[in-house]
Amino acid sequence: MPRRNSLRGSLAGLLGLALVGGASAADISTATGKISIETSPAKIAVFDIAAIDTLDALGVKIAGLPSNLYLPELAHLKDGSAIVGDIFEPNLEALSELQPDLIIVGGRSSTQVEATSQVAPTIDMTMDGDTLLQQAKDRLAAYGALFGKRAEAETAARELDAVVEKAHAAIAGKGKALIVMTNGPKVTAYGPGSRFGWVHAALDLPPAVPDVEAATHGEAVSFEFIRKANPDWLLVLDRAAAIGSEDQNARTTLDNELVAETTAWKKSQVIYLPAGDFYIAAGGVQAMSRVFTAITNAYSGAK
Repeated sequence: MPRRNSLRGSLAGLLGLALVGGASAADISTATGKISIETSPAKIAVFDIAAIDTLDALGVKIAGLPSNLYLPELAHLKDGSAIVGDIFEPNLEALSELQPDLIIVGGRSSTQVEATSQVAPTIDMTMDGDTLLQQAKDRLAAYGALFGKRAEAETAARELDAVVEKAHAAIAGKGKALIVMTNGPKVTAYGPGSRFGWVHAALDLPPAVPDVEAATHGEAVSFEFIRKANPDWLLVLDRAAAIGSEDQNARTTLDNELVAETTAWKKSQVIYLPAGDFYIAAGGVQAMSRVFTAITNAYSGAK
């Protein structure tokens, strides 16, 4: 990956960051590999909501933020912070005025590494795939090392593990699940190996349809598909709710005769996941905890 290597090389010459190879103050994992940290950044700008969520859990001050944080739990972070763009595109002028020591991108903003690197050293902390839970803990440890919050990171990791264990115990022996995302009137299904396959992987959650197209964006499906899959549980992401759209909501979309024939619908085993946490902030330790807790609460109440 020549472009990534060049970015890592440019990063190495700034802020006391270097490619792993010798003793350093801290070694951290990023989406492009491990780097060594010699100087903890005092002023940061962050464009990835999952990263913001985890940094908030650690009590790290963020000087520059995107205009929309999507999660109400993060709204307090805007007090005293500058707006430096959105989650897709940075405002380079605002970034230059802020003069951060480090910029953190990830996910939707990961394509902007080259642009933001012209302003300040930038690291890509993107997470995806079935191992998202482990990646989230790796990023948590990395931020703990980077910002002198190792003890806080270890505590947060233990708390996340406890939440996952509860969810794992709650789902055991209670049937198969299908993860669907509604986007207004449209429905997409996700299974193991897909964008949201990490839920199956983290919890050993049996899939109702093991061979759902494992593309990043899932497989567009009909209500007949859901009826034939007949999941015991439906885990639902309402994309419109996640992004603040006024499109038709998930409950309305799924409330039809075909879906009503499924075991999940008949037994009221339809879980409307915390939309912003699941769609925008997946990989953030607080967001993931809320998702796992929602799953635990629903399964624990099953009759």
